[in-house]
Amino acid sequence: MHYTLIIHEVEDYLAWKQVFDQAVSIRKQAGELSYQVLRDEREPNKIVHFSVWTSTTDARAFFESPELVEIRAKAGVKSPNSSICIS
Repeated sequence: MHYTLIIHEVEDYLAWKQVFDQAVSIRKQAGELSYQVLRDEREPNKIVHFSVWTSTTDARAFFESPELVEIRAKAGVKSPNSSICIS
């Protein structure tokens, strides 16, 4: 199994979640098999996204894609973004 862990802050969780949910088919097509989204109860705009991928190569390709840069901007993702790929 190949996993990713992403931690970032968003401008507005509900707005971010709507864009995130709309991108499910894009993520699946890129190789995401399953995911879990958590948020900090004291800081509700701090997101933890844990997912399982077909390969770390597929995950890295998606996370470094221009398409994702556009999706992150639309969703209101703030920097810095922390992502880790684990196999």
